Amino acid sequence: MSAARQATKETEARTHWGLVALLAALVMVSPFSVDTFYPSFPAIATEFALTDWQMQQTITIYMLPFALMTLVQGPLSDALGRRPVVLGGLLVYAAASVACVFAPSYGALLVFRALQGMSAGVGMAVGRAIVRDLHDGPQAQRLMSTITMIFGVAPAIAPVIGGWIHVLLGWRSVFGFMVVIGVLLAIVSYLRLPETHPPDRRVALHVGELASTVRVIASNPLFMLLAVVTGADLATILMFIGSAPAIVLKHWSLDATQFAYLFFPVIVGIVGGAFLSGRLAGRIPGDRQIAFGFGATIAGVSVSVALHALIDSPPLLIQQALIAMAAGGVQLVIPVLVLRMLDLFPDVRGSAASVQTCVMLALGAFCMGAVVPAINGSMLSISIGALTVSVLAWGFWRVARRLHGPW
Repeated sequence: MSAARQATKETEARTHWGLVALLAALVMVSPFSVDTFYPSFPAIATEFALTDWQMQQTITIYMLPFALMTLVQGPLSDALGRRPVVLGGLLVYAAASVACVFAPSYGALLVFRALQGMSAGVGMAVGRAIVRDLHDGPQAQRLMSTITMIFGVAPAIAPVIGGWIHVLLGWRSVFGFMVVIGVLLAIVSYLRLPETHPPDRRVALHVGELASTVRVIASNPLFMLLAVVTGADLATILMFIGSAPAIVLKHWSLDATQFAYLFFPVIVGIVGGAFLSGRLAGRIPGDRQIAFGFGATIAGVSVSVALHALIDSPPLLIQQALIAMAAGGVQLVIPVLVLRMLDLFPDVRGSAASVQTCVMLALGAFCMGAVVPAINGSMLSISIGALTVSVLAWGFWRVARRLHGPW
């Protein structure tokens, strides 16, 4: 191989991994916006005289606009290109985070959290379309898995960083950290994010046509069934993540700087599942990988239910291992299903990614806002909630498989 050709390959490799890291960072904005201020829950509740249920709504009010705006961001990226939508979303997110820093009341904080939610999902909605723009088949699955492995660090480090910022500087500075994230990512994206959706492939920017596209996607029974599967499967882990303040501060009797005790097992499971998913890409049928993932998740939460039913205070390490097992199983399922869903609408992948993300996050918002406050009183009830949604996800997948056939 000539020196020039070798240099070209090295440059392409650096560019590839740089793009992977950037896309992962864009997707990380959302979990950082949720998890970073968990350690501040008691302080915010004290300052504004809030109940636990009211504090939980700072998550719900974020996730509902987050879910709904993905219906706009994906179609906009199909019409305007990926870059301008990502850059605009990041700038709005940074401005909303500044407003959260100076929120004078609980009501104001909810409004600004909603603005954060409206913009934070741009990386998730558009990033998946970028992956599909660039790659097909097993290569796309590997790239999606690699991004997820990097992204998976966010839930583990976000509450740790947030805990220390809170202890040192107070809860408002935690939102200041989000401002920094938004501004830095906007700068890096402006400099490094390529446009992967050229003008000749874009659809007209017509609200009626965009709405019609979304309606066509949402009326596809197989697509919507798979979207519900991804949402219910993700909800398995959201039962634990949404209950994080109760689990860490009450059930495990830890302090505000020790949220990693919960989130580290989650990240181990996510990264492990993503790594295994990338290794299995193209080697085994997709439905076999999905079945294996559901098996791992349901087994993990089933043992957790049995353990908490029989023992008052099970060893923490065993609880962490079971959460990691469940998270790993979820990560084996979702990337395969997402790629299958995008392949159903190859000409409008941004719109397809938006509808899928909206359904998944809407289910997540319902779980975080309505289900989690009702079940986070004990580890047993949290585990039962996780088992319920994981079994529902598996059942819906079985129905979808009968409609579609083997993958």
